[in-house]
Amino acid sequence: QVQLVESGGGLVQPGGSLRLSCAASGSIFSINVMGWYRQAPGKQRELVAAQASGGSTNYADSVKGRFTISRDNAKNTVYLQMNSLKPEDTAVYYCNLEVDVIAGPGGDYWGQGTQVSVSS
Repeated sequence: QVQLVESGGGLVQPGGSLRLSCAASGSIFSINVMGWYRQAPGKQRELVAAQASGGSTNYADSVKGRFTISRDNAKNTVYLQMNSLKPEDTAVYYCNLEVDVIAGPGGDYWGQGTQVSVSS
């Protein structure tokens, strides 16, 4: 019953910035864990950033200090602010939420993916 819609991807030059958004719809009671993953061609999907409901965060070493994960609970939206982008950041980015729903079981949900391309 939960659907995630991503937006904000695009083409930027090295050193540029993007903010990805992931809007969740459905009868969400709470977001337990939120995360952003990325997958480049020929590579496995990797965790970029994650945050638990208590506020603890994890970042991949490659993005630490450049990317920031955040949320707006009122809008059921999660964000990934990406600064100082590098060509190696080029990938399809996916949001992921582990949620509790108002009625029925909760679960783990994925967005459709949004392309981020960093090139001069």
